Amino acid sequence: MSRALGLFSGGLDSCLAALCLKRQQVEVTGITFVTPFFGSSKAKQMSEQMEIPLLIENISEVHLEMLKAPRYGYGKNMNPCIDCHAMMFRLAGEIMARDGYDFLFSGEVLGQRPMSQNANALRSVANFSGHPDRILRPLSAKALPITPMEEQGLVDRDQLLDIQGRSRKRQEALAREWELVDYPSSGGGCLLTEKHFSDRLRDLFDHQPDCSAAEVELLKIGRQFRLSDKAKLTLGRHQSDNEKICAAAKPEHVLLHTPGITGPVGLVSGQPNDADIEMAGAITASYGKGKDQDEIRVLAESGEGKRFFMAAPMPREQSTSLIL
Repeated sequence: MSRALGLFSGGLDSCLAALCLKRQQVEVTGITFVTPFFGSSKAKQMSEQMEIPLLIENISEVHLEMLKAPRYGYGKNMNPCIDCHAMMFRLAGEIMARDGYDFLFSGEVLGQRPMSQNANALRSVANFSGHPDRILRPLSAKALPITPMEEQGLVDRDQLLDIQGRSRKRQEALAREWELVDYPSSGGGCLLTEKHFSDRLRDLFDHQPDCSAAEVELLKIGRQFRLSDKAKLTLGRHQSDNEKICAAAKPEHVLLHTPGITGPVGLVSGQPNDADIEMAGAITASYGKGKDQDEIRVLAESGEGKRFFMAAPMPREQSTSLIL
């Protein structure tokens, strides 16, 4: 029995690719990767339903370095799909070699995404991954050149598929036939394909090119304000945001509170000066219950200690102009 390790997002295509191989007695294991831009919840859900083992690997830092300068560039937003898929295959390939799997596979479909899943892109992904002869795409295999795995009899080409194009009707029909239920809807899942998040990330890269994955995580929380070229403010919208901001704070960050007055928690990141902190305090004050007061007492906390200062709530039209 051959053993295959597959890129497994938990989406319909990756599930069908795994089932296509499992139905011909290939021993299938999935691998899913975690970054600030996508997680493992769908993969966990579907691997349990399908009864296949799942490996979960956090690649936040190495993925972020690739994202800052992708070899094949970005898609419509900040999504470097070709580089991302190639990286995943490269990392999965290291596990394949280490743990004795025979080949890699994915749920990619020829022509489903015109930019990242055309024939040239699929070939670039395979070549850039470092494992061009060990990658199988079961859903489109019959529409692609035969692979060494098929030639060696590790899989039966006759039982692979020839799906092409953007329509998902054949996949949906197969899901019914193979009794795959409660699978996630198509689309979404990666924040890098979303314009609003991509705008925030682009701003961070422009002002903090050496940013860490922890700083990227902040982009997912609350409101974001650009204070200066060297500093920005993350401000909670509600209690859940405030809790996330407090949990995400590092010693180099500055946390802002308005003691005794209900309001949001703010976090200043980057390399703020005193003027940046004061501006952040004025914005924080303007979104709380004391927004109509002349001045509010603000507490600033960081790894260097605590200090209080007075801030006049910033007029809303001024603070709104700073939102990312």
